[in-house]
Amino acid sequence: MFEAVETLKAEYAELERQMSEPELHSDQANARRVGKRYAALAPVVRTYDEWLQTGDDIEAARELAHEDPAFAEEAVRLTARREELAERLQTLLVPRDPNDDKDAILEIKAGEGGDESALFAGDLLKMYLKYAESQNWKTEVLDSAESDLGGYKSITVAVKAKGTPEPGEAPYAKLKFEGGVHRVQRVPVTESQGRIHTSAAGVLVLPEAEDVDVEIDQNDLRIDVFRSSGPGGQSVNTTDSAVRITHLPTGIVVSMQNEKSQLQNREQAMRVLRARLLAAAQEAADQEASDARRSQIRTVDRSERVRTYNFPENRFSDHRVGYKAHNLDQVLGGDLAPVIQALTEADLAARLEAVDSQ
Repeated sequence: MFEAVETLKAEYAELERQMSEPELHSDQANARRVGKRYAALAPVVRTYDEWLQTGDDIEAARELAHEDPAFAEEAVRLTARREELAERLQTLLVPRDPNDDKDAILEIKAGEGGDESALFAGDLLKMYLKYAESQNWKTEVLDSAESDLGGYKSITVAVKAKGTPEPGEAPYAKLKFEGGVHRVQRVPVTESQGRIHTSAAGVLVLPEAEDVDVEIDQNDLRIDVFRSSGPGGQSVNTTDSAVRITHLPTGIVVSMQNEKSQLQNREQAMRVLRARLLAAAQEAADQEASDARRSQIRTVDRSERVRTYNFPENRFSDHRVGYKAHNLDQVLGGDLAPVIQALTEADLAARLEAVDSQ
């Protein structure tokens, strides 16, 4: 393990040298790549350096303990700390999802339940926007289709970190476990008898791809333009500004109509298309991965029912890790940190188990 860290430490030093060179910053894409890798290695190097230093401190404390018994206690404390650092180092070296340092594209779609499902999709949107705000992330609505009652039939949002986040702190790393079917149990505003109904909305989280992640041949694209439309068939604008892009080799179709400019809608559609192509490529690669890795990927499959939001009991449940809390009002207000932490810890435990079994 420690031989691997020495290799990473050498890479870290080389990245630090590159970042000090002015020419690196003339290529923004490469500068971002180097910066992200540098940030990913920083915790490993810091932990390893502290582990080494603690070893020296233990030896010094043991020598001084012959003269002052207080140093014997210090040696015990340092030994415990060194063991903690070794465990943390092992955790940091567990293979990570290669997309964990990326921004995210979040898609929410109404499902079963008609207007109530669309209203619930709107509630989920507010929840994620509040959570993003608490993380100091930027959000941008790429496309949306509103329902007649003010909810959303579908909405697509880009979530971006400010600066270079620490490993595990980027939007995709935090939000990827949100993918799946979210079920709500409550009395709909359209229900006159006060009966509890169950409806659902689907959430899909994609890592936002950069140009260097996905190569798209323009000859593989069919681009159609059409007139935008809003709730009830009302015209959003009177020009053919909406854009539909079809990636012919895969059949993936992306439509955008939010912007008044055809060019802007095309750019937004290309962002989503790149993200979907990256996700599709990742899924294809995962078909050849280990069973443990494939099970991890399934946790972000939107075909799975992952959550229940029970309004009468103020109960919030995540069915994958058995997480349950009676603070639904706070969760819908953006307090997602506890359940995201539980899902992240479960994922890490599975990864550690997979490494130990090799």
